[in-house]
Order: sequence, then structure tokens, then C-alpha cells
Amino acid sequence: MLQKIGIGVLVSGSGSNLQSIIDHIENGTLDAEIRVVLSNNPEAYALERCRKHRIPATVVDHRQFSSREEFDRRVIEILKTSGVDLVVMAGFMRILSPEFFRAFPRKILNIHPALLPAFPGTHVQQKAVEYGVKFSGCTVHFADEGVDTGPIIIQAVVPVREDDTADDLAARILKEEHRIYPQAIQYYAEGRIEIEGRKVRIRCDRRMEDIALHNPPLTRF
Repeated sequence: MLQKIGIGVLVSGSGSNLQSIIDHIENGTLDAEIRVVLSNNPEAYALERCRKHRIPATVVDHRQFSSREEFDRRVIEILKTSGVDLVVMAGFMRILSPEFFRAFPRKILNIHPALLPAFPGTHVQQKAVEYGVKFSGCTVHFADEGVDTGPIIIQAVVPVREDDTADDLAARILKEEHRIYPQAIQYYAEGRIEIEGRKVRIRCDRRMEDIALHNPPLTRF
């Protein structure tokens, strides 16, 4: 039986990706244990999700610290005391300091609602709609000191419809986020991930099929 990895989840808002992780743990498809959830926002609904599922949660309000580094040191202390093997950022609206990445080298995951390296940063669904791309999606990657620049683990693709609003697209992407984030954590738990420079290789028995997607659909060719 695979030993469960201990994860620490960083949140700032509603925590829908946190809920997906909780659900997959509880139904036995994710071999992980949430050791602690940390939020920089005392009003985050993610904290209510923790209460419902009896998951340890801590508020570390960034407004109570004089510097980013001081805040990060407190978060690092809690994560290390909790014995986490992997840090999972799930809607955590804080830029982490270099000190944080040194504390957990290649042990921090993040999810982004776009197909990186396209559209890093914020408000990305609106940017995708305005740019006129035909496909968008989401990306799980190792977090590093850049903004959404770390090595990519897994991506999901969704079509962008001609009448999409940013909210329409965001809702479609979110469904895929809830699928690929637990999968990425499971890859990590199973020791399947290898990093070679920028490339992440997943040891997997199944091969990706050579299927092309087209939007709009081809009619003759």
C-alpha cells in the first residue's frame, strides 16, 4: 500500500480546489493527508471547508507582519512543524519570497487557469477572451521565484467559444482544475515525477494519443 504524503495547502479565497483535493482524499483516489491548511485571509471560505471536514487550519494574516519575508518565515515554520512533504498553493494570492522557495525546493505546486506560458499573472480568462484564442485551459506546475514560470507538470485544454465571457470560460476551466490538480499531487505521491531542466517527465504506463483538436471544427480537410 502506498504511503500517504503529507501536504500543506495555502489558500486565500473560496477553496474550490481545496475541496476537490479533500474529496479525492476521502474517496480514496488521492494518497495524501492534509496536515494543515493556511490562509492569509481570515474571511476565506476555505476555512469553513476545513471546519466541515475537521482539517487543521491556521490563519496567518499578512497584514500583521512588517515584511513579506517575516510573513513567509511564519508560514514556513508552521508547515515544517506540521511535517508536510509537499506545499500546494490553491488560490493563494500572495507572492512568495526567495526564502520560501529555498525552504521547500521543488516541493511547491501551483495551479494556473491558463495554458502556460501564455497568459501568466491575473485576470487571465478575460485576457484569453479578448485576445481571441481558440483554446485555453489550466496548468499545474512547480512554483518558482518567477510569476507562473516553473516547470509544467500537467495541462488541460478547453475550447473558447465565440460567445464566451470571462466568467463562462473560467467556469469551464475550473472543472478541469478540479481534475488535474489531484492527479498532479498523486503523481508526486507515487514518485512518478522527474525534472530535467524545464521538462517534467511523468513515468506513466499510458501514452498520450496523437489527437489534434480544432476550433472551429474542420468541415472538409
